[in-house]
Amino acid sequence: MRDSQSNSRYDSPASMLLDLDGHGPLHARLAGALRAAIRDGRLRQDSLLPPSRVLAAELGCSRWVVTQAYAELVTAGYLETRTGSGTSVRPLAGASGTSEAGGAGRTGTASGRTRPGPAPTARAASIDMAPGLPDLRLFPVARWAGAIRAAAAGLTTADLGYRDPAGHPVLREALAEYLARVRGAAVGPGALTVCGSATEGIARICRALAREGATAVAVEDPGWQRVREVAAAAGLAVVPVPVDEQGLRADLLAGLRDVGGVILTPAHQFPSGAVLSPARRHELLDWARRTGGLLVEDDYDAEFRYDRRAVATLQGAAPWAVTLVGSVSKTLSPAVGIGWMVAPPRWTPLLRDAAPPPVLDQLAFASFLRAGSYDRHLRAARKRYRERRDAVVRELAGRLPDASVSGIPAGLHLVASLGPGLDGDAVQRHAARLGVHVVSISRYQVRRGEPGLVIGYGNLADHEVAAGVASLSAAIGRVG
Repeated sequence: MRDSQSNSRYDSPASMLLDLDGHGPLHARLAGALRAAIRDGRLRQDSLLPPSRVLAAELGCSRWVVTQAYAELVTAGYLETRTGSGTSVRPLAGASGTSEAGGAGRTGTASGRTRPGPAPTARAASIDMAPGLPDLRLFPVARWAGAIRAAAAGLTTADLGYRDPAGHPVLREALAEYLARVRGAAVGPGALTVCGSATEGIARICRALAREGATAVAVEDPGWQRVREVAAAAGLAVVPVPVDEQGLRADLLAGLRDVGGVILTPAHQFPSGAVLSPARRHELLDWARRTGGLLVEDDYDAEFRYDRRAVATLQGAAPWAVTLVGSVSKTLSPAVGIGWMVAPPRWTPLLRDAAPPPVLDQLAFASFLRAGSYDRHLRAARKRYRERRDAVVRELAGRLPDASVSGIPAGLHLVASLGPGLDGDAVQRHAARLGVHVVSISRYQVRRGEPGLVIGYGNLADHEVAAGVASLSAAIGRVG
């Protein structure tokens, strides 16, 4: 009774005698029938379609059949989904004159279709499957506003003067307690320096290395390209070191001369997802002991581990050799603009060569930490990201069964290897034309390796997962 009452809100495709006869999977036949109904006007522009459970009941099929058909037509540009509003027919000019032949992998921007207003490229990258951002919809606005109010109410006249280049003592104390408790760092407030982001922290470290006489720094390959850029900007030669399933190939450091530092992501290597093995950790510490070189630990994605407890910092085992760098850019938002460095005593003064973030922002984050709001946010975010990761992995298994997926135990992204013969850069371009922002792994490689895609799910809306993966499948089909 409940379903039949709700049907009055929707244009019911089942009542239009959809023709589901023919060959091929039922979800593909349903997509074709809906496409035909949209083209000939039986389904009007802007009309709201029934929820998947309702239409499945009308047609006598599984709900999965309907969700797959809807996702295909969203990708093709016939339907659109809006949070809280359901699935509706997208307004399309000249739909009856389209030359599209139908089937998976076709899009609403195929040649032969005209559309009023901006060109289709203006809609590019509407589904965000690139790495680098958390879910900005999850930002705890109310609790953050409360932290700002608490910080403002507690301001002293001393807080309104010039900023301490080390960062506000209140935040350094709160951060030191958090990093020791949660990340296993060996840290006190005096060793901690507040900065604007992890990238800014690495840039300061590279400048300090150059001032102390270093001429080169080793980086992971593949690895985050901004690390290479800030190192080069500091005047350092950038030496790529390969990464495998155990993390950075520490054994190769012995053959490198003039390398004064190594920048790496031990807890969750970007982009491969590898965890630095215990043997590699020992090799790196041996290298630091022999050479006096500095290990720079970017604590990337360390808070988001789904298969076990978070991996403890390298810095906690060797505070004399490691500078730990972190930020809230991947946990809260890059707009907050809070990062930190925990350095050995020799290096700490050298890193305080720039102004820290505004005092009110620092005190707000200190209040956020001390109230337990940061811990609560991370617990909720881990649950949400794990569920979304599982959904992405399921969709990839269904749409791209031949793709090898890795890096799934942690973080906000995974890597889908495409195999030989496929150009990841071309897949990235075709995906953008289909409205999906994804990144070819070649962007992060110094030496070209196996083609693949780095698929981020941090800032991907839950309802966009199926459509996003369907578009990736279509893009790969075009390149292949």
